[in-house]
Amino acid sequence: MSIRLLAVTSLVVAAALASGCVEERVVHDRPVYVQQPPPPREYVEVVAPRPPPPVIVENVQPRPGYIWARSYYRWDGRQYVTVRGHWEPVRPGYHYVHPHWEQRPDGWHWRAGVWVVG
Repeated sequence: MSIRLLAVTSLVVAAALASGCVEERVVHDRPVYVQQPPPPREYVEVVAPRPPPPVIVENVQPRPGYIWARSYYRWDGRQYVTVRGHWEPVRPGYHYVHPHWEQRPDGWHWRAGVWVVG
């Protein structure tokens, strides 16, 4: 009976120790660029064949220490899908460039939101 008790106790202790091995990350962590780096080799540029719907206008109250990253439409390969806006912590010395679509001769190109010096 003491072997069972020892085994169960060992199992409980091992489970308790393993449960503490969790890594937490900020959900809206955004890269900060001093200069726009060249895209990595694995970079895939999203090009949509038709224009996005009109920009989503949101009325949000200012929040000290944060900037509102506007909602936008992402292309899922067949249609545009709405992505809700969110709050970004202000980064002194940087300004936020909102995500947006740019029209070029070969279609509509996606530009993700980034923090830029200045």
